[in-house]
Amino acid sequence: QVQLEESGGGLVQAGGSLRLSCKASRTITSVFWGFDMAWYRQAPGKERELVASINNNGQTNIADAVEGRFTISKDNSRKTVYLRMNSVQPEDAAVYYCREERSGSWGQGTQVIVSS
Repeated sequence: QVQLEESGGGLVQAGGSLRLSCKASRTITSVFWGFDMAWYRQAPGKERELVASINNNGQTNIADAVEGRFTISKDNSRKTVYLRMNSVQPEDAAVYYCREERSGSWGQGTQVIVSS
């Protein structure tokens, strides 16, 4: 089964930017090409929520809460999906997880902390 590893989280000032990466392993490029990938986040005391998704045709879906600030992209050659976070706000603080939507495989998460 595919393994996913997130990175890029950390401390960011409100209004700043961050780029999260999610690299897939135990899969080959041609298989990764067909993956539908997504980023979710979970803040303390809250349910995990979908942030953004991208399907194997490159079509993206962005949650209303981050529309216009976050973008998702997929580099099949690197077997990596990215979440670019701009104009980060305190309410964006959470653990961010990537997921392969068809298999339901999750990464271990990367934490984003926002200082105001």
